[in-house]
Amino acid sequence: MNKILTTSGLFLAIALLLAVNIISEQTLKTARLDLTEAQLYTFSEGTKNILKNLEEPMTLRFFLSQKLATGLPGISSYTIRVRELLEEFQRTAGGKIKLLIIDPEPFSEEEDEAEGYGLQGVPVDNNNTMFYFGLAGTSSTDDEERIPFFTPNRAEFLEYDLTKLVYQLANPKQKVVGLMSTLPLQGDAVSPFMQQQDAAKDWMIVDQLRQSFEIRKIETDVETIPDEVDVLMVVHPKDFSDGTLYAIDQFVLKGGRVIAFVDPYSEVYQPPSDPKNPFAAMQAPRNSEFSKLFDAWGIEVASDKAVGNLRTAQKVQVRKGNHTMVVTYPVWMDLDDKQYFNIDDIITSKLGNIVLATPGAIVEKGDIETEITPLIKSGNKSMQIETTKLGAFSEPEDLVRNFKPEGQFTLAARITGKVKTAFPDGKPKDEDEADGEDKDSSEEETGKHLTESTESVNLIVVADTDMLEDKFWVQVQNLFGQRLAIPHAANATFVSNALDNLSGSNDLISVRNRGNFARPFTRVEEIQQDAEQQFREKEKELQARLQETDQKIREMQKQKQEGNDKLMLSFKQQEEIDRFRQEKIKIRKELRNVQHELQKNIERLETQMKFINIGLMPLLIGFLGITLSVANRRRRKKLQPVKG
Repeated sequence: MNKILTTSGLFLAIALLLAVNIISEQTLKTARLDLTEAQLYTFSEGTKNILKNLEEPMTLRFFLSQKLATGLPGISSYTIRVRELLEEFQRTAGGKIKLLIIDPEPFSEEEDEAEGYGLQGVPVDNNNTMFYFGLAGTSSTDDEERIPFFTPNRAEFLEYDLTKLVYQLANPKQKVVGLMSTLPLQGDAVSPFMQQQDAAKDWMIVDQLRQSFEIRKIETDVETIPDEVDVLMVVHPKDFSDGTLYAIDQFVLKGGRVIAFVDPYSEVYQPPSDPKNPFAAMQAPRNSEFSKLFDAWGIEVASDKAVGNLRTAQKVQVRKGNHTMVVTYPVWMDLDDKQYFNIDDIITSKLGNIVLATPGAIVEKGDIETEITPLIKSGNKSMQIETTKLGAFSEPEDLVRNFKPEGQFTLAARITGKVKTAFPDGKPKDEDEADGEDKDSSEEETGKHLTESTESVNLIVVADTDMLEDKFWVQVQNLFGQRLAIPHAANATFVSNALDNLSGSNDLISVRNRGNFARPFTRVEEIQQDAEQQFREKEKELQARLQETDQKIREMQKQKQEGNDKLMLSFKQQEEIDRFRQEKIKIRKELRNVQHELQKNIERLETQMKFINIGLMPLLIGFLGITLSVANRRRRKKLQPVKG
């Protein structure tokens, strides 16, 4: 009877398990539990807002060569991550996103379709077999956006890249950013001696911004800022006329948003050269000139002092005679901790590291009733350094030797509140203007002169221009003729965040700076590092013995030239060489042993992990089940009635 009950209970348990699976498949299909440390499968609020507020349907075509992907270990796991995230996008959008997963096999119509959407195939063999791993999106109005190839190098930006594609399809009209710069951000040469190929290339920061904004060049001698400009980005203002400054002033007072990058010492700026005095350009001032507007906004950036910090200083190479040495350079700063950022401001709340070069300090000035909110700070143990101590003729090691911490300085800030014009007397009179009638007609064309802002202004000032240059924040690679940005600092993210915020779009900001989906085995890395250290020590020992033996051979050769017993000396040389060869074989054997031991340790660790993941947990569950079964049987026996 007990055996029948046990068998019936087993079948009942199996039936119950199947029923639970079927019901949960239907009712809990959208339920998710994200247990990853960085919440990789949990969307940021910005992504949720964008997906849930889609008004028109769109189609995402995910092209993946699935058969080829299985043979690419470095890609295979990433293809699964991308696919899962796209499926989550589809679920969250509530029917507004149609996801098509397409396998473009070689010489198929699907491959032609992938090429038609501009996706990039990567050859995997000598037969021109192409591997596709990209995304093409189309909206209901036939707008198109694409990710030509999902490179694992951008794994930590995956959610942002996908969300940006969806956002651009839903909002095809981009915000207009007016770029006014004296630096060659858009490839325009600032020096007649600059090579043409260098002058033709945009800075990568501009390429990055073009993905989200319409970048429109604004000349540095304009008299008005176009009405269609949503945000004005001013970089290294220098030698601006009063007419241009007045145009910016009135743009701000009318409610226009501005982000200004100024600098006490711009590393990339090329002063005008004088053929009669070649050293004049090297000694020319490199500071920005924006004080007239800064005075009206209630701030000041010293034009002759840069901020440095030993804690965040980068290492640079300098030449001393015929030698190259590495020194600490306090004014090149890598800010890599949240203590340097305003975590309460959406622009900087979740930034990674920011790299700045010879930045200035932003301080309050005057009795202007503006609120200055620091976005980026230098750290407590910082110092202001005179710009005369920088440049080609400076001694970088002296900066460290004479460094004395003074406190903390603001390197980037947001300015809000109502401001008054920097031109209380109206539009400045042009030098070529002949009489007041021309001035009156000019004012009628440009609009009414404003004496104060109509509402609270929203401005951002960054006391560094060099942070925009490629070498300080990004590694640029060429991938099949296209420039690929591999950031090592979040400089572009900061600028994009600021422009998104100033242009009124906050959703994309919270999507950036997601953690990497790869989870390294730290224990394996420790074993590798220990073995690597042992290997290097052995290698160093071998090199030392090599040099020692070479020295002995040279000494013997010298004795051979001076002596007469050539045969005996040659025999000694041969004996020494034979001894060294045996020593070399012995040490190489030890090196191989180190490598073999390294591999054994890694394999042993992998075996242990596989046992824990595959075998131990089922064994524990089985043991728990048996224990509960035995305990339940004993309990039933105790409860049985006594016959008699």
